[in-house]
Amino acid sequence: MDSSKPLLRLLVLASLILLPMRLVADDTVYTKVDVNPVPVKTPPPVYPPRLKVEGASGVVAVTIVIDETGTVTSCKVAKSTRDEFNDAAVEAVQKWKFKPAQKDGAPVKIKVTVPIRFSIEE
Repeated sequence: MDSSKPLLRLLVLASLILLPMRLVADDTVYTKVDVNPVPVKTPPPVYPPRLKVEGASGVVAVTIVIDETGTVTSCKVAKSTRDEFNDAAVEAVQKWKFKPAQKDGAPVKIKVTVPIRFSIEE
């Protein structure tokens, strides 16, 4: 009789129980962490030409999710002073790269809101 079969069954059962628990933990998106994400690449938005000619300015608050690698995985406009700036703000932020946030010494996903300012003076 092979004594490894009961052990194999036990390992399979344990992996079936623990795998879903690990997946839930990996999907956690934090809002508070020990170390905040640090921007390393932040290309500016393209100023909409018509608004530039008008001399218009505004601010778009963009809520983003930054994953464990520092990549922006989700972008959504939270608030805007002028809707015409929204697309340019989202397109820019989707290209940003960060040093990831950390919780308990490990990189984690985080949700933050960043203001994107459009001003002719800048």
